[in-house]
Amino acid sequence: MSSETPSFDLTRQAWIPVVGADGTSSMVSLREVFVQARTLRRIAGDLPTQDFALIRLLLAILHDVVDGPQDLDEWEELWSGDLPLSRIHEYLDDHHERFDLLHPQTPFLQAPSLHTAKNEVSSLNKIVADVPNGAAYFTMRGRGAQRLGFAEAARWLVHVQAFDTSGIKSGAIGDPRVKGGRGYPQGVAWAGNLGGVLAVGEDLRETLLLNLIAFDTTTLRCDPKKDRPIWRREVLAAAPMDEVEAVRRPYGLRDLYTWPSRRVRLHFDERGVHGVVLAYGDALAARNRYAEEPMTAWRRSPFQEKKLKQAQVYLPRLHDPSRSAWRGLGALVAGKAQGFEQRQEAAQIVRPRILDWLARLTVEGSLPPGFLLRARLIGAVYGTQQSVIDEVIDDEIRMPVVLLHEQDAELGMEAIDAVSDAEKAVGILADLAADLARAAGDAAEPRQEAARGLGFGSLDGPFREWLAALESTDEPRLARATWQRVAHQTIRALGRDLVEAAGPSAWEGRVVTTNDGRAVWLSSTRADQIFTARLAKILPGARPHDATTEVPA
Repeated sequence: MSSETPSFDLTRQAWIPVVGADGTSSMVSLREVFVQARTLRRIAGDLPTQDFALIRLLLAILHDVVDGPQDLDEWEELWSGDLPLSRIHEYLDDHHERFDLLHPQTPFLQAPSLHTAKNEVSSLNKIVADVPNGAAYFTMRGRGAQRLGFAEAARWLVHVQAFDTSGIKSGAIGDPRVKGGRGYPQGVAWAGNLGGVLAVGEDLRETLLLNLIAFDTTTLRCDPKKDRPIWRREVLAAAPMDEVEAVRRPYGLRDLYTWPSRRVRLHFDERGVHGVVLAYGDALAARNRYAEEPMTAWRRSPFQEKKLKQAQVYLPRLHDPSRSAWRGLGALVAGKAQGFEQRQEAAQIVRPRILDWLARLTVEGSLPPGFLLRARLIGAVYGTQQSVIDEVIDDEIRMPVVLLHEQDAELGMEAIDAVSDAEKAVGILADLAADLARAAGDAAEPRQEAARGLGFGSLDGPFREWLAALESTDEPRLARATWQRVAHQTIRALGRDLVEAAGPSAWEGRVVTTNDGRAVWLSSTRADQIFTARLAKILPGARPHDATTEVPA
């Protein structure tokens, strides 16, 4: 890099970490990532949330290169052929200045004139999300981020625009929201609001195309004439966009995937980036964006409806870090979640629009009906008033796309009910653990929670295998009965182990008081009898039956 003309051209410089089909890791430029997409397994950023942000950046480029796809026919041309590499190269040539990380007038994803009244420059800890909060164990950044190479700085720049925390930011000159030299909390960056869902293909080319939604998709709102990525808009200034414009945007996926949630200016020298100015950018309210944001499920919020006095308010449905992906299957397949009656959500959960798109590809397009979907679930969990990232969620679930079809709704509902079977069976195992503890005169809750974790951990692999093996020709109730037999066998074996390990005190038993106030004798033998009977009742498909006999409901 010449000191006279500083430049780091992201279209030609290697900065995107990838894993090849042979498992080797490397770094590629924007040009190379498209050229090599068939031979690359996946993006492999510093965090899973960085993968999510980078994929959306690549999708914005691809959408803009093809100005679409406008419909399913255009998408199928891409799927049956190859990425339009000559058009991609021409496009990146035309916009290469906007992809220069260090350009003095148009730096990539930055506001070149951004500064504070006292010209403060913050530590890079502000944008590097894997700097530890609190305990600095098991981290490569125990002393924080002192300096970054240009490639890594570019990745964290993309990430901060997508997943930045809330909290106090720099008070940028020119931002009317600044008070007393500070930018006060306005919430996390846009993708931080989402329970992210990506479709994953066999290689990076497939992953990009599976997530490249056609503009004629009826469940998404798009204005192709106004929808543009950030590098085809005016260079960012400190002030947020006009309020009238803010209400109308985003105009489409290109606009949304490159949304400038923050105003950023990197400070650098010839050896790399050593500081940053980070301020709030354009706010984007999360409510009722289900027709614009396809990569998350949406839940109805009675609390927000009451607060805002609106008939319907939908918010992104975040991932639960305590639950495996398959346990949230209902929200992905049919807009249904466990406990929806109590939360008044009923059928009012909207599944991710990206899954509607994949269902369309198997009904109207060229994907086979038995296409096995790999859905990758990615999200950030924020703590302390959203000012830090506490956890990053990264899980994957494989299921046949047929579960998403309206005409095969019964199979999808049986799969959802199979999750409920697992939840109930694990609950019964936890109750057994609690009974054994009480029979021995010990505290019930610790053993109960341990058994719950053991149960879900033991069912995790079997459920994923059963789900992935479902086919459109399967009889729904028989398929669910197959799962009930697997669940019964697994949980029953765990129950036997708990009883055997309960010890002589539990075997001898003692008088305990039930929830309704009755005094009963409880021993490990009696606890096992209760457990066995309850398990058989909630998993009727596990009972021996003739192949021609109808499976009990």
